[in-house]
Amino acid sequence: METSLRYGVNSKALKIHAKEKFPIDSNTHLQVHGELDTRIGAPSYASAMIRHFYPDLAASIGVGLQYDKHEKVRYFVRGKKGFPVTNDGLLSFNVKGRCDVDKEFKQRNQKAAAELSWTVFNFQRDQDVRFRIGYEVITKVPYMQIRENNWTLNADMNGKWNVRFDL
Repeated sequence: METSLRYGVNSKALKIHAKEKFPIDSNTHLQVHGELDTRIGAPSYASAMIRHFYPDLAASIGVGLQYDKHEKVRYFVRGKKGFPVTNDGLLSFNVKGRCDVDKEFKQRNQKAAAELSWTVFNFQRDQDVRFRIGYEVITKVPYMQIRENNWTLNADMNGKWNVRFDL
C-alpha cells in the first residue's frame, strides 16, 4: 500500500492518503484510494478505478467512480499518452485528459493538459528529481511540479499549491 501525507492551500488540513493496486492481469489493475481529513476526522475522498496500460504505446486508460464529501458520487474516464523526447525516456512530452460526470449524468467536468516531464537520476547522491511543467488546456492555467524522492510540490499560476510526502 502506498501512503502519503498531503497538505494544500485549498484544504487547510493535513490529509492522509492511501492507495492500493490489485493486479488483474499483466497490464490491468484495480486501483483504489482514499483520503482521511485530519481536521474533521472523517474520510474526504474515495475512488476505485480499472486501469489498463499499453506499454508499447506508453499510454494508459482508466474508468471508475469516486466519492468526495462535496460532490458525492461521480463517474470518470481518464487517459494519458507519453511521447519520449530522448532515447532513455527521461525527458518526455505527455498529454492527458479526464472527464467525469455526476450520478445522473447531467453535470460534466473536463480536464486536459500537455506537459513536459524531465527525470534526473542522482541529481545529488541518492537524490532523484523530476521536474514537470504543463498547461491545463481547458482552464488555460500553467502549472509545475517538482518531485524529490519522497517530496512533491505542485503549484499553478492561479496560486493553488499542495505538498505531498510519501511515507
